[in-house]
Amino acid sequence: MSFIECVRISFRSIRANGLRSVLTMLGIIIGVAAVIAMVAIGEGTSTSVTSQINGLGSNLLIVSPGQATQGRVSLGAGSLNTLTMADAETLMQKESISGVAPSVNARGQIVWGSNNYSSTLEGTSADFPQVRNVEVGQGRFFSNFEVKMQYNVAVVGTEVVSNLFKGANPVGQTVQINRIPFTIIGVLQSQGSSGMTNNDDRIVIPITTAMNRLTGDKNVGSIYVSAASSDLMEKAQQDIQQALRANHKLRPQAADDFRITSQSDILSTAQSVSSSMTALLSGIAAISLIVGGIGVMNIMLVSVTERTREIGIRKAIGAKRGDILRQFLIEAVTLSLIGGVIGIALGVGAAYLVSKLGQMATSISLSPIMYAFLTSTLVGVIFGVYPARKAAQLKPIDALRYE
Repeated sequence: MSFIECVRISFRSIRANGLRSVLTMLGIIIGVAAVIAMVAIGEGTSTSVTSQINGLGSNLLIVSPGQATQGRVSLGAGSLNTLTMADAETLMQKESISGVAPSVNARGQIVWGSNNYSSTLEGTSADFPQVRNVEVGQGRFFSNFEVKMQYNVAVVGTEVVSNLFKGANPVGQTVQINRIPFTIIGVLQSQGSSGMTNNDDRIVIPITTAMNRLTGDKNVGSIYVSAASSDLMEKAQQDIQQALRANHKLRPQAADDFRITSQSDILSTAQSVSSSMTALLSGIAAISLIVGGIGVMNIMLVSVTERTREIGIRKAIGAKRGDILRQFLIEAVTLSLIGGVIGIALGVGAAYLVSKLGQMATSISLSPIMYAFLTSTLVGVIFGVYPARKAAQLKPIDALRYE
């Protein structure tokens, strides 16, 4: 029997048992679709995060609070917050550093007229645009004088503008932020999303205003530092460490009560986490492929039992064991391939919907699609071998007697 004839018989059998075939393929469909969608989301998130981190500039250093300990138990990153505005002012004096932007963050409710919107509130210094590689698209950023005098001025992201001002020009408008009046003096250029974080959804105000009038914080959450050049990155890190240890009066043998992170450190960590999550989610989704393969094997065993007399008749008129083996194996592979193709289409569609409706970056490449296609083929072969061998090993006389 030719290969084409085997394929024709396989499709005929699948059509004759349409509902059963669909239920058999369901596990394959779900598994392939889940793998495609998870990989697309993982790759898209990784690409977006990498782009956002690269956009921060190669000279960026981030000083974060250290870890407090109780006995031998670490309480986690940021649990020991000793960073202050005095630390930021000290760092501004270093020649290896070109800009310093201390930061405090909170949620803020901004009200304009009858409209209100909840957004991320960030207090920082006038060096924020330079240090964080952000540009003002409309209006201006606040000055050092406005930071020193604790002016109630704010610069907002494009997401805030679209949700609060509904097409009106925000520059010059007076808004209420947590019931305190602020004047909008500028709008940041759009930066897009980083993973699940929308960088356009924020309100930036002078850090002195934020700490003294809104948050009540005595310490800053982090300090963003821009080295004078990429060649001075190592010198800048040394200057930061020495200055903060001196400010915090740490003994020579004492550990740092802060952490210094470079852009390359952030990028490496983000890529590692993204790859691990993608692998984990894809592994979980792949379990559906195994379940689907077991379903294919079970249905093929049922098919062999139902078609025992057919197998006996074919063998009686000259069909060889290899012909029977090839027919049932092709039938199993055909089921898996059809399920794989449907799963690929659903996975691509799911990734597209997540990108459009869920505001998450997705990236669909050819490699995971090929991987899913080959995997579904492999599943059909692996789980189709046993039923096919069982069919091929039936003796004609026993098969013809089967009722």
